[in-house]
Amino acid sequence: MRIGIVGVSGYGGSELLRLCAEHPAFDVVYAGANSTAGQTLAQRFPALAGRPEGALVIQRFVPETVEPLDLLFVSLPTGMSRELVARLPQSIKVVDVGGDHRFAEGWTYGLTELPGQRGRIARTQRLANPGCYPAAALLALAPLVKEGLIESEDIVIDAKSGITGTGRGGGSDYGYVETNEDAFAYGLDSHPHVAEMERALEQVAGRKATLAFTAHLVPMSRGILATCYARPRGNVPTARLYDAARACYDGEPFVKVVPARDGRSPHTGWATGSNLAFLAYAVNPRTGRVIAIGAIDNLGKGAAAQALQNANLMTGQPETAGLGGLTIWT
Repeated sequence: MRIGIVGVSGYGGSELLRLCAEHPAFDVVYAGANSTAGQTLAQRFPALAGRPEGALVIQRFVPETVEPLDLLFVSLPTGMSRELVARLPQSIKVVDVGGDHRFAEGWTYGLTELPGQRGRIARTQRLANPGCYPAAALLALAPLVKEGLIESEDIVIDAKSGITGTGRGGGSDYGYVETNEDAFAYGLDSHPHVAEMERALEQVAGRKATLAFTAHLVPMSRGILATCYARPRGNVPTARLYDAARACYDGEPFVKVVPARDGRSPHTGWATGSNLAFLAYAVNPRTGRVIAIGAIDNLGKGAAAQALQNANLMTGQPETAGLGGLTIWT
């Protein structure tokens, strides 16, 4: 299948290129970007030297000039893709990795494991990939709101992300010197992921959802840890939380429900370089609050690997195609 990637020189786009280059059915025939236009992919990514993809010249993304494709990944910063994608022909399936089309009319929300989403994704021409923070938090919370084990209102989400979550164009505030040995919260007054998560939870729960969300940047390259706090509906033991999660994700190839051994959560490093999500649960014995934790790679399940999973469904490929590799262990 003929595949294109826009934003190929960014973190998400380059991760998509890495995954698609090894995909058994996808042939990368178009690469778009602005800052690196004119370079070959092999010049930008020397490991591609000698491969067919390496000879591709990166083009400036002009929708009207894009050659016929089966599917196009668009990995641009939020706010940059809406007008451009609207100019693409409807015959090209589109996966928008950025935030411009989440819950927009005519677009399907692409967190595959949410109840009922897989069939919708397989039928759509226009797919909005989930945000990286929502991918971790929603997977942890969805089974609990689905089974009515927690209140869908007054949820608190405290999440940490690696620096790649800011994008390659994040600016000097996110360089090595500025972020090493440092951590800070951002988006305190408002964050675009709040509306996305509330909307998704409302669809799963069938009732109103409200949450408080605080994002933090921590000095690691990639990974997200989302710690979610919710009020239980009645007496809910930890075992019941695990039962709900295991039932919800039974047979899912990319979701691992794991015990919180010695009171410890899953590690972000467990998911590095993969499409895996690790989930764990607990109940605070003093406050009774339910704790739901999701650990993912923000460039994997939070971006590129999730986008590839969606693309597989949209094009009739096996859902796991190109995503079977193990995580990167250090």
